[in-house]
Amino acid sequence: MHGQGMPESFTQGQQIAQLQGKELKCYGPQFGFQRYGKSGQEICSLFPEIGSAADDICIIRSMYTEQINHDPAHTFMNTGSIIAGRPSMGSWLTYGLGAEAEDLPGFVVLMSSGKGGQMQPVASRQWHSGFLPSKFQGVKFQSKGDPVLYLNRPEGVSSHDQQEIVDVVNQLNRAKHDAVQDPEILTRISQYEMAFKMQTSVPGLMDVSQEPTRVLESYGARPGDGSFASNCLLARRLAERGVRFIQLYHRDWDHHDDVGHVKYKAEEVDRPTAALIRDLKERGMFDDTLIIWGGEFGRTPMAQGKGRDHHIKGFSVMLAGGGIKGGITHGATDDLGYSAVENPVSVHDLHATMLHLFGVDHTRLTYRYQGRNFRLTDVHGIVKKELFA
Repeated sequence: MHGQGMPESFTQGQQIAQLQGKELKCYGPQFGFQRYGKSGQEICSLFPEIGSAADDICIIRSMYTEQINHDPAHTFMNTGSIIAGRPSMGSWLTYGLGAEAEDLPGFVVLMSSGKGGQMQPVASRQWHSGFLPSKFQGVKFQSKGDPVLYLNRPEGVSSHDQQEIVDVVNQLNRAKHDAVQDPEILTRISQYEMAFKMQTSVPGLMDVSQEPTRVLESYGARPGDGSFASNCLLARRLAERGVRFIQLYHRDWDHHDDVGHVKYKAEEVDRPTAALIRDLKERGMFDDTLIIWGGEFGRTPMAQGKGRDHHIKGFSVMLAGGGIKGGITHGATDDLGYSAVENPVSVHDLHATMLHLFGVDHTRLTYRYQGRNFRLTDVHGIVKKELFA
């Protein structure tokens, strides 16, 4: 049906972003698909490296969401709410489980970009702690240059001098806390101490040139290039050091004008994604590390010129490791790829499933705020146990 009119029975009364009021024509796949692995997972041929890991991954074909534009869809995917100011999933998980690392944040964000799409902004509130104590907020590491601002001490200030300053400031903060009992003051004390420790821990962590040449080549990473490949390698290094939640953003996927540009994005993410899976397996970390790979929504099966519009009714997300059953495809969309019709999975279901895999009952991980118990999944969420190994 490529080039033919999209049947109104699929789209009548449905929410459409920039194609509203325009003639809707079917737009078939622009790149081939093939089956990979013993499981026969069907994956676009632009992703042969991910295809090589087909037996280790689970592909959810039936995701759906509620928000059709980028910023609210980012917010919903990250916080389970469209209301700005709610805690992000990384903050919820760190709040629920705590952090293992003493000299690094429990929640770290890395960002990269490439070519072949529109550069959509990603607001820092996507990794905010909301009404949770601010020590659970995500910390963005710069991919190039100094990873954290003001990481280095001013010239002429020794480590001993700085330790004395931190100790005095913390004494003053403790006195203030004893007087007013504000929990944010305790957060401030812990963050001063964390910042001091990070001056020693972060430089060595971010120096991926210490990695063997074989590992760098497997990811396609070059030290200091700020690429998605380098960030995948950094994510493994962060996980090794006990960082609880690591979130990688890779931008420029907004292919309204020409979906052919997806080939550039595939080149940037295919090899490092597969390398991360292999690396975690080789190091015995795969079973304890959950990988969630996807976007905030999908793209239409209708054409927008040579591109595709935003789409919320049915899209794909990949899961691997962390107790996920590999080599399976879960759910399906209708004949034209418009709506999830078989085993649909909502954003709340994804969050509930993620928390369950970490041993957390999503209905009991709550925080009292403004007179009610809030949670990541609000009043929704079904744990998809059929995805578990």
